[in-house]
Amino acid sequence: MLSAEEQLHIIKSGVAEIVPEEALLKKLKEERPLNVKLGVDPTAPDIHLGHAVPLRKLRTFQDLGHQVILIIGDGTALIGDPSGRNSTRPQLTPEQVAENAQTYVDQAFQILDPDKTTLVHNADWLLALNLEGLLKIASNFTVARILERDDFHNRYTGGLPIGVHEFLYPMMQAYDSVQIKADVELGGTDQLFNLLAGRELMEKMGMEPQVCLTLPLLEGTDGVQKMSKSYGNYIGLTDEPNDMFGKVMSIPDELLVKYFRLASTMPVDQIDALEAALAAGDADPNQTKRSLGRNIVAAYYDEATAQAAEDHFVRTVVNKEVDEADIVEFSADLAPNDEGLVYLAKLLVDCGAVASTGEARRLIDGGGVKVNDQALPAKSYNVDPSLLAGSVVTAGKRKHYRFV
Repeated sequence: MLSAEEQLHIIKSGVAEIVPEEALLKKLKEERPLNVKLGVDPTAPDIHLGHAVPLRKLRTFQDLGHQVILIIGDGTALIGDPSGRNSTRPQLTPEQVAENAQTYVDQAFQILDPDKTTLVHNADWLLALNLEGLLKIASNFTVARILERDDFHNRYTGGLPIGVHEFLYPMMQAYDSVQIKADVELGGTDQLFNLLAGRELMEKMGMEPQVCLTLPLLEGTDGVQKMSKSYGNYIGLTDEPNDMFGKVMSIPDELLVKYFRLASTMPVDQIDALEAALAAGDADPNQTKRSLGRNIVAAYYDEATAQAAEDHFVRTVVNKEVDEADIVEFSADLAPNDEGLVYLAKLLVDCGAVASTGEARRLIDGGGVKVNDQALPAKSYNVDPSLLAGSVVTAGKRKHYRFV
């Protein structure tokens, strides 16, 4: 193992907060593998780079010689995590949780080392609690303490309903830490209350309390909103390599270092040097972003695939070439209307380029639809069918169709 101080420097890279930091340093100085905990409620099957941030930090702990305990919250998911919510989360069925959990685990092990990961399900101990056991846990918390939590406080003072079962969530997450004897628990910044609840419960039960480590939210490709499928700014772990690389290339330059720290496999000392070079103007942001794209694609595929994805980006985006393999042939009805024209906006919906004719019209007006690499003028919603027959129609940057 590296020295405790060296380990702490690596662990702190990209971290929002460590509570308390001196306790983590003390644990590291014991020169033993720490039990590092992450609990995840499988509320959705697919994960993206934002979800993968704590998994990357877990892998850092593993590479430093520590043991990871990944808790699948099939028990807590039945309650629904109220963190950051202004309304009660819909409760999932056990069947939904089980299906989501398997997909999540498959993707998580693209990052984690299976030999240093213990996979457990908290339903094993939470659903086994009888009323006496539940009351013993609950007796360690007060209503005033629970209402200190921002989301509960805001809902209570705003007159919004709070389900009594929601109060149980931080208690059950805390009890997970007791069960596995956690040394460190990871979570997002919105999870700090839950993590501190685990620290509090462990201390009240006569155990050495866990250290709480929080990680910031990762902004999506728009550079503004948190990464989310609902915002359309996500980079999925199961994205095709070319799409993954292209999405990385679209992130703002000011997020480069944050992405390297939270989403890449680059060693911390190299990231530190890169950050200094960018700040001094000694590194080219475009080449740095390509390096990030190769790193992320290689992490989920391999080096050869990452290089191929970069080559594809250069051909299709930088040099504006179109690979024949990227062109989707679509059987289109090009029969003209009474005016001898065909409604292109509807064709773009039919082939799957856009979700609605309104979106198609906005794309056309913005110069985002090209025929044989020539942008259509604004308002070109109806066009001569001879213009489309056999031509390559490009919608946006990476969607190419040949209407036949």
